[in-house]
Amino acid sequence: MTAGRHADRSESFGEALLGTLLDRAHELPPHLIGPLVADVVERLGGRRPQVLLQDYGQLLLVPLPGEGLTDGYPLVIDDTVAGRCFLDALAVELPEDDGVRIYLPLLDGGDQVGVMAVTLDRVDDDDRRLLGRLSALVADLLVTKHGYSDLFFSTRRDEPMSVAAEIQWALLPPLAMIMPRVAVAGILEPAYDVAGDSFDYALNGDILHLAMIDAMGHGLGAATMATVAIGAYRHARRLGTGLAEIYAAMDEAVARQFGLDHFVTAQMLRLDTITGQVQWVNAGHPAPILIRDHRVTRRLDAPTTLPVGLGGAEPEVGELGLEREDRLLCFTDGLIEEHTAGEEQFGEEQLIDWVNGLERTGRGVRAVARSLSHTLKRARGGRTTDDATLLLVEWRG
Repeated sequence: MTAGRHADRSESFGEALLGTLLDRAHELPPHLIGPLVADVVERLGGRRPQVLLQDYGQLLLVPLPGEGLTDGYPLVIDDTVAGRCFLDALAVELPEDDGVRIYLPLLDGGDQVGVMAVTLDRVDDDDRRLLGRLSALVADLLVTKHGYSDLFFSTRRDEPMSVAAEIQWALLPPLAMIMPRVAVAGILEPAYDVAGDSFDYALNGDILHLAMIDAMGHGLGAATMATVAIGAYRHARRLGTGLAEIYAAMDEAVARQFGLDHFVTAQMLRLDTITGQVQWVNAGHPAPILIRDHRVTRRLDAPTTLPVGLGGAEPEVGELGLEREDRLLCFTDGLIEEHTAGEEQFGEEQLIDWVNGLERTGRGVRAVARSLSHTLKRARGGRTTDDATLLLVEWRG
């Protein structure tokens, strides 16, 4: 008789607590996530549960409405304890008059959904373990249920969103992915009126595939062109073709749909997450920059071909070996070309200066990408007349 037959299979308190979520998750309507979380928190001896979602502008944490959940005003990420939990992706405990308020990051694959908060009389290691696992389950529920309802979209909106922006946000992958060998984080501005900029990535086995594009113009036309370009990129990538062939497929799709007087600038990268070898193709797009030891060291210059849609020659593939913890910053021209009439553009040199300053903070790519985007917008005088998108990639080795 094996020892396994004598194992205790009775349901512990912790299993029963988390099982409440797991057992009901399959058929749970999205609007009942809040009440279910509140019920589980009450069984744990907690009170005043909150689920806070990041708004599209990545400035606020907005309370999710729901019976049993605590209401409140949106919290500024940069100035609150909840925001510190969000930026560092670490639990934060705050002593209060009636107990301890604990804030837990809601993480899904490294993407930060938001923050969960609950108050307990006191917090011990068992509470921390159970709350950590509970927050992981809540994050998964929010991600899997968001496609069935407008509840989460509405909660995250701080202002009206244009139709073009609706299209672009629906096109995007998660804004962040944190894995053992590689991390990716992106941000789009203006969040509620973005149109022509987009990016995409996929981690297939040991290879990270990534693309950033900027469709000409603004509004619905640019959003439609970006959709075709990203769709062609995904289609060619999933066929297992190389970077030059991916460019050709995107070029043909845009030209056939829109004619030769429309174009999309693009860059496509391929990173071997085991060796750190990166390859890229540039189609009329600003060159990525390499950040090593927390400083910008070079641009990834390589011969460029014409933007997608203009029938350019077969592109030359650039290649570089990364070192552990190197970061690549990809961006669209809206980040550096902003200017007022008669004045100089913001420029790449100012971009590099700000990157060097923020890199010294030692924070992860998600927090750095967000801080860099907001800092650059302030440095541009708060102006974003063109889409300004950035994507930060870290090879973790």
